[in-house]
This record gives sequence, structure tokens and C-alpha cells, in this order.
Amino acid sequence: MAGAAARRADEMSDHLFESGEGGDARAGIGSAVGVLPSQRVVALIRRRMIRASEDIEPAQIQPASLDLRLGKTAYRVRASFLPGARRTVRDQLDDLALDEFSLERGAVLERGCVYVVELQESLDLPESISALANPKSSTGRLDVFTRLITDQSEIFDSVAAAYSGPLYAEISPRTFSVRVRKGSRLNQLRFRRRNSSQADYADFRLSDRELTEIHGRTPLMDGEPMIRHGLHLRVNLRGEGKSRLIGYRAQRYAGIIDVDEAGKCQASDFWDKINARPDGRLILDPDEFYILASKEALHIPPDLAAEMVPIDTMMGEFRVHYAGFFDPGFGHAPAGGAGARAVLEVRSHEVPFILEDGQIIGRLAYERLTEPPDQLYGEIAGSNYQAQGLKLSKHFR
Repeated sequence: MAGAAARRADEMSDHLFESGEGGDARAGIGSAVGVLPSQRVVALIRRRMIRASEDIEPAQIQPASLDLRLGKTAYRVRASFLPGARRTVRDQLDDLALDEFSLERGAVLERGCVYVVELQESLDLPESISALANPKSSTGRLDVFTRLITDQSEIFDSVAAAYSGPLYAEISPRTFSVRVRKGSRLNQLRFRRRNSSQADYADFRLSDRELTEIHGRTPLMDGEPMIRHGLHLRVNLRGEGKSRLIGYRAQRYAGIIDVDEAGKCQASDFWDKINARPDGRLILDPDEFYILASKEALHIPPDLAAEMVPIDTMMGEFRVHYAGFFDPGFGHAPAGGAGARAVLEVRSHEVPFILEDGQIIGRLAYERLTEPPDQLYGEIAGSNYQAQGLKLSKHFR
């Protein structure tokens, strides 16, 4: 690693060494259990446990995650796949790839197709650290289905402890065709440290009792929370203040969106506005994509991170798409926010489904960081959704 990213890593890692954490090969990683904050991610980079074909940029390092970059070559494949416990992704690509093309000058990924791209980042993790991937918020709001694949893996979006090898992104645009290029960032990786007594599959999520106690000290949301296997979110179908706008429905057969260009697309060319009805209902049409918002304004404390997890399918024939990670500081007042709504990417399956105002639609699972990050969400460049209400992705003006 060189340049500005190297200087930042040196400064942050030197600070950790001064804190008396030793000078062995794992210095700077720490010993606490939980999600690693930004300064520990920098330590992983410095120790070459995170590697890259090109210099890692400071802007990739988020408060509790690392943005991953597309490499130079994309493969269109026949179908989504997992390599399995005995094979590599490359083995599968040799059999399943229909086409191979360069991303050096950019290329269009067409809706309805499945692509695999090797990422610029690779890993060489110790036994104590595993990782979990998710699409970035902007990726989810474009309905670009993105998952991480590793070699010898039987599940998506999970990196086992002690994994050493390349990383790949499976990309399937569902609603809009998108233009990407080498270096585009569609997903991100969060690292967890476990102790020697915890299994690799240990559940790091905070219990309902812990969440209740934390909310009593530092509110996790406005109002009284519903906590059951995480913090439940309710959909807002009444609008805010005088506004009757409650959401957006994606248009079919719209144009191409460049994932690296913010504010370039006219929203009305891609989305139809949805206004509140007097009865506070919204009928979800099968296989249509919607952007809605939660009633609750969230506050993610500096020592916690959260993730949207699938709601129980017994509650309705719809799915809230993976909305990415909620970083420490999201909606948190010291980081410039006074609460932020969760934006919900919703799709109904098989049959039309009626949503009611205030209906439970999502659930947040929380994890504890090993320590607060050096900078919170809202304090870093690129905090596009701090203090947000109902909001489309950064690509729309």
C-alpha cells in the first residue's frame, strides 16, 4: 500500500502501537470481541491481512466496514452459483461463463442477467477474524442484487475465519441496467473478531434484553421501540408533515444508471411517485420494486452497528431487500443527525399484498463494536444518507 492510504494506515497503526498492544504480527488488531472499527480495519490492511491489486483508497474505509472495488474483468454466467466446499470460483467460471468482457473503460450490466467480477481486494485472515458482506445502501436502492462469493464456500456473503484467497461479486441488476467500471464499489465487508472459545458460526447479535437496556440509556429510535429478535421497523404510509409522498415505484424499461455518477439522473425518468391514500394502505404489485421509509427515526450509537435482516415470511408475501449496513453514528446527534429514517427496498412476491400504515416491515439486528471508530457516519465524506427521510439513491437529483 502506498500514497495517502499508506500514510493514513501508518498514522493510525502507529497510534495503536503506542497504546501498548504489542509488536507481533497481529499488533493493532486488538483482543476485544465484536465488529472491528475503521482503525482496526486499517491495521488489517497494514498487516496485509487485507490485500489489493491497487492501492486501497482512504474513502473505502467506512466507520465499521470496507468498501470493495470491482476488478478489471466481468463474466456473464448462465445462473447464480456457489463453488461448494471443494471448488474455487474460477473452476465454476470455466464451466458457467457465457461471456467475458473488460471493465477498464466501463460496461453496461443488463437487467435480468447474472455477472461475476473478481474484486480488487483479497484476504489472508487469521483464525480469530471472519467477515460478512452486504450491498452498499446506494446499490440496494437501485435494486442491484449483489452478493459476495469466496472459494470453497457453500454460502453467500460470508467469509470464514482464516480464509485466504480472492473475493468475487455476483451482480444481478433486477430493475435498471447499470454502467459499472473497474473500481466501482457495490458492496462492503464488515470484519468480526471472536475469542478462542467462540465457534466460527457464533452469533454476535445483541439480545433483546441488551437492546432494551441500551435504549434506556441511549435511545435507539424515536418513541417506544418494539424489540423482538431485534428492533422492529414500521412502514410510513401517511407521509410527513404536509407532504403526501410516501414512496416511489420503479419504472419498467427505464434508461441506464451509471453507479459512479451522483446526481446525474432525473428521478422522474426512473421512478413514479406514490402519494398517501386516505385509508393509509398501499397495494404492492407482484415483482414491482418500491422505495418506502420507516416511521421510526433511528439513532445508531458510536459503539454499535446494525444490519437489516429478513422479516419473517409468515408476516406477508413481500421482502425487504438487503439495505446494507447501518454504521455507528447513523442518525446520531453528535454526528450531525437528529435521527434518520430507514429507507426500505421492498418487493412483493407471487401475489399482490396490502401494506397498512404502521405495519411491521423490517427488523434491525445490532452488534457491538470492539470500540468506537475514529470517525462516525456523518463525520466522513460520502455520508449521503445522514438525517435522511424518504430518499432515493445518490444517483438522482
